[in-house]
Amino acid sequence: MNLPGASRPADFLLYWKQHPARKKEPAMLTPRYLFTGDFAAFEAYFRAQPHRERTFRKGDYLWAPGEPFRELYYILSGVAQTSTAHETGRRKITSFHGSGTVFPGYHQQDFRIESAISTVALTDMQTLAFTKGQFRRMFEENAQLNAQVVEWYAMYVNLLLYETAHQEYNSTFLKLCNLLYLLPARQPGPGGWVIDMTQGGLADILGVSRVQLTRALAMLRERDILRTHRGHIEITDRTALAAYCSLETR
Repeated sequence: MNLPGASRPADFLLYWKQHPARKKEPAMLTPRYLFTGDFAAFEAYFRAQPHRERTFRKGDYLWAPGEPFRELYYILSGVAQTSTAHETGRRKITSFHGSGTVFPGYHQQDFRIESAISTVALTDMQTLAFTKGQFRRMFEENAQLNAQVVEWYAMYVNLLLYETAHQEYNSTFLKLCNLLYLLPARQPGPGGWVIDMTQGGLADILGVSRVQLTRALAMLRERDILRTHRGHIEITDRTALAAYCSLETR
């Protein structure tokens, strides 16, 4: 299966804490596209509760596309990508989910939009699977878990609001600058920061055409802010990139 997202998504987790924006917690949180570690403090608790272990191979869907989900997964290892399909056939990548987080978020109702949402394993994944009933019991009995679920939803809503109320009205160039600044990156050497994402994956997150994306990337290359490679983007001047970002992003 050809996945146009991250070419080496496991690096999202391996180098997550090396991302400069994560070194020091800002006074106000900025959006993030990768959710990881949000429920890590509850891993021992989760293991002690009724559940089943589920393994997903790269390319597997966590639940069947077109159907509402029936289980929630605490991710032990690996990375999943969530996207929404439009009836025209276009697709938008909305978020990534890695170790130490729970996805999908807990709720009891089935929403029609869920039939358009799909989550696919970008790498092999190990998970603890809970039915909605099992998670509901934990949610009602564990006040700390209850509070963390609320915080997780707040962070996810923050991302969705950022996308719809801010990014939606930006130019393609500004959208790209904001996204590159917020995506997790790794620093393999003195050359710069590397984002393991294909250009097709960037276009699917931004909801723009490949032509629009190519033009915006060219503008950043001309300013010596980045270099494009097969399967990844190298940020050579992150300070200069930040200068082009919106105030809601920095």
